[in-house]
Amino acid sequence: MIFANELRSTSIKVNAVNPGFTATEMSPSAVRTAAHAAIPVVRFATLPSDGPSGGFFDETGVVPW
Repeated sequence: MIFANELRSTSIKVNAVNPGFTATEMSPSAVRTAAHAAIPVVRFATLPSDGPSGGFFDETGVVPW
């Protein structure tokens, strides 16, 4: 929130994105693939200049703080 506020006059967006419980070496029981988990991350890494900033999101949208 602090970085998003400090950078609000620039095109830089600062958000937190939860990719979900993803199958990795640390969580081998998860069924979500890395490719599926990357979808919301890439979406927020490529936001347009009028995109949101200062939020917490997952693949379904805003996650309440």
